[in-house]
Amino acid sequence: MRTRLLSALSLFMLAFSLVWPAISAQAQGDEAQKATALLAKLTPEERVGQLFLITFQGTEVTQESQIYDLIANHHIGGVVLAAANDNFLAAPDTVAGAADLITDLQTAEWQQSISTSDPSVPHTYIPIWVGIAQEGGGAPNDEILSGLTTLPDQMAIGATWNVVAANDSGQVMGRELSTLGFNLYMGLSLDVLSNPNPSLSADLSTRVFGGDPYWVSEMGRAFLSGLKTGSNGHMAVIAKHFPGRGGTDRPTEQEVATVRRSLEELKQTELAPFFAVTGNAPNPESTADGLLVSHIRYQGFQGNIRATTRPVSFDQQSLGEILSLPELASWRQNGGIMVSDDLGTPAVRRFYDPGQENFSARLVARDAFLAGNDLLYIGSIQSSDTEDSYSTTLRILDFFTQKYREDPAFAQRVDESVLRLLTLKYRLYPSFSLAVTRPSPSLVEAITPSTDLTFEVARQAASLLSPSRAELSTVLPDPPGLRDYIIFFTDTRTYQQCSTCPEQIVLPHNALKISVLALYGPQTGALVAPANLESYSFDELALYLENDSSTARLSNQLRRANWVVFSTLDLSEGRAQEETFKRFFAEKQSLLLNKRVILFAFGAPYYLDATDISNLTAYYGMYSESAPFVEVAARLLFQEITPVGASPVSIPGLGYDLISAMFPDPNQTIALSLDLPPATEETTDAPTPETTPAPVFKVGESISLRTGVILDHNGRPVPDGTVVRFMLRDEGGIGQQIETVTSQGSAKATFRLDQAGNIEIRASSEPATVSDVIQLNVTSEGSSVVIITPTPEPTEFPSPTPITTPEPVIRENPLTNAGYPNLFGWLMIMLILAGGSGLTYWLMGQILEPRWSIRWAMLVLLGGLATYNYLILELPGAAAWLDGRGLAAFLQAVILGQVFGFTLGWAWRSFVLNSRKPQPEK
Repeated sequence: MRTRLLSALSLFMLAFSLVWPAISAQAQGDEAQKATALLAKLTPEERVGQLFLITFQGTEVTQESQIYDLIANHHIGGVVLAAANDNFLAAPDTVAGAADLITDLQTAEWQQSISTSDPSVPHTYIPIWVGIAQEGGGAPNDEILSGLTTLPDQMAIGATWNVVAANDSGQVMGRELSTLGFNLYMGLSLDVLSNPNPSLSADLSTRVFGGDPYWVSEMGRAFLSGLKTGSNGHMAVIAKHFPGRGGTDRPTEQEVATVRRSLEELKQTELAPFFAVTGNAPNPESTADGLLVSHIRYQGFQGNIRATTRPVSFDQQSLGEILSLPELASWRQNGGIMVSDDLGTPAVRRFYDPGQENFSARLVARDAFLAGNDLLYIGSIQSSDTEDSYSTTLRILDFFTQKYREDPAFAQRVDESVLRLLTLKYRLYPSFSLAVTRPSPSLVEAITPSTDLTFEVARQAASLLSPSRAELSTVLPDPPGLRDYIIFFTDTRTYQQCSTCPEQIVLPHNALKISVLALYGPQTGALVAPANLESYSFDELALYLENDSSTARLSNQLRRANWVVFSTLDLSEGRAQEETFKRFFAEKQSLLLNKRVILFAFGAPYYLDATDISNLTAYYGMYSESAPFVEVAARLLFQEITPVGASPVSIPGLGYDLISAMFPDPNQTIALSLDLPPATEETTDAPTPETTPAPVFKVGESISLRTGVILDHNGRPVPDGTVVRFMLRDEGGIGQQIETVTSQGSAKATFRLDQAGNIEIRASSEPATVSDVIQLNVTSEGSSVVIITPTPEPTEFPSPTPITTPEPVIRENPLTNAGYPNLFGWLMIMLILAGGSGLTYWLMGQILEPRWSIRWAMLVLLGGLATYNYLILELPGAAAWLDGRGLAAFLQAVILGQVFGFTLGWAWRSFVLNSRKPQPEK
């Protein structure tokens, strides 16, 4: 019975797989038919308007406003909302205000369609795009900074190596943004950061999933699928920065950048994730609706790059060549749209008008359109001869409309793009009405930010970068204790939701301290004492390095501290925080003697060089700075949780090469098993190991095998396409070899058993060369299989670039701890105190009566104790005396105190003797 059900299910799935393309094509055909019918009704002005995506200032959409005019009278295709343009209100009204603004934008087009339409003709309301580049991670990569779930940065998701985390994050993002009324998502970066270089100003930091094209593809697909599921199919997803900006040499917003890679390198690296969400996407849910074309030059497509070489976004031949690649051509034929990156950036302006004298926005828009872009994101573009962006936009629209009427070829090109755009809008909204495009107030009010998902991603992403896990228990055997003194230094950053909104702080200077107290303070276990925790910003640390008087306490606290904990955001070259960090370790080495120095990188993990890392006891990668990540950092500090993530990008300062890390781990034994087909016998009960017959193989038959999941150095499945070799050998040493590649971490192979005899089959995937061994004695009657798991032995093989970490430096001074005497030093001080007073007692006892020798010895003892306590209590002047000298300073001070006590005893004795002399008679 069970077998019949399985067979029926298999037949159903087969039939569905054959019918689904037809159903899908029919649906696409219906959308295209609707779009074609609507296109026929549009005027040239309306058709041209659909090509443009604009920005505007403020939150007002009144009939007198410029944005209302562009929507209602010029029928622009859509808008992009951004914090930089003051499109959002301050908290707590940010979310509700965004929903109201989107309602007003859609209503402007709806009302105009009603007022201008003939009552006998159906309304030609066309929903406008409302786009946003909400990337995750908070400021500066998010536009809405409060009221929504603060999701992790993409790199944090990548560090989990878990596509479920990516999909879940996408679902939350899609659900919340679509509830607000956004229908165009422009925040999905598919860039591959294959060679991170913090010295380059084009640094993408944590805005990418990682540095391997396979995993960026997997994460991108999962996140994209989540976006569509969460938005219930009501949000178009535009992937960026096509064809990939991970290898650029400068920031694309300020200057036209160049990627100097060959065509094959581009296909294997930069373009691979875009292929994965276009022509190679397994289903519509993981297929991007559009690609955002960057203003970058690519040597692989454009040959030798010169100053006059156009960015690919304006190069019709080069962009056409890219889009003709099979993976993109099929996707393009199915309605995929191309969206230009912001045409109003300084980079575009400098390229078209190096002298900053005669910038023509109309020519820029025309070139971008003719290059192959369907939707032109013109941003705040402004020509040299216009007053503002609004006037420039009107001129561009008039220019396109005139050209549409005069140039049939241009008109045909416009109609092709508008048809794609309308078809996509019909894919989101089967019918165009205000009811389906404006947000529901009740659903907006129901949005409840949650930290559960973000905390789980943070827990899975947190990575121990240095030292190795095996060494961690040696350098950090215990977490901070109740009496340990901890100083936190934090790289803070301020942001604003709008230009008039109050400033808020990303990663406040006391964020980690507050989290530690919440988890381990007096109310929750009393593992730390609040008086032993201090926190400072990097700005305050910079003042300390300049000997600012306001930081006098910091010097004493550093000497007292047992733990020094750094929380960093961005230590890229050229930033003031980077200079402060390096200066501190260069100038204050003596203050860090015998301290535990911990660094949590809440930004990208590759900013530090080998020397920087050698100054640290432990170095953790967190990849995102929201509150759940801070909490995970606190738990890591107190060793409550174990870091299980791994960096998804190379870290030059550690010698951590991502590609090498993703090679198969040579210390594993590759599992081998028979790849058996499902049972076909009819049985009423499920077979059990006792009743299932062992497979028997005869001469002339085939044997199919599969490996278990092959793991890389980080303990994750190796990428698809990893080479695996299956080797069959007979008694005479003659054998066969089959080379296959992995899929989902494992590989398969099939051998034909041509002759009788004993046979062994093994597998290897360099540098992992040890596997289970399958043994069988093939005869005409058949033989069962024996699988042996050998004990791995050292095997010589070529090694990739070693993945090593520099030994952490723990500065040990046998005499001091944190600048103060430890047990050994304390005993020495006590010995000197006792010896000094004892010697004084003995010497004075030789010449004076016992009571004076006791007094003198006590004064010597008290003098030494007084100076010792003066330094321990950090009274004024103590820090200057110590100056990092440790025990030597204490010993000198105690001896001077004893000398002072001895002198005081002499003065006391002299005073008493003089007072007892008879006074002369007057």
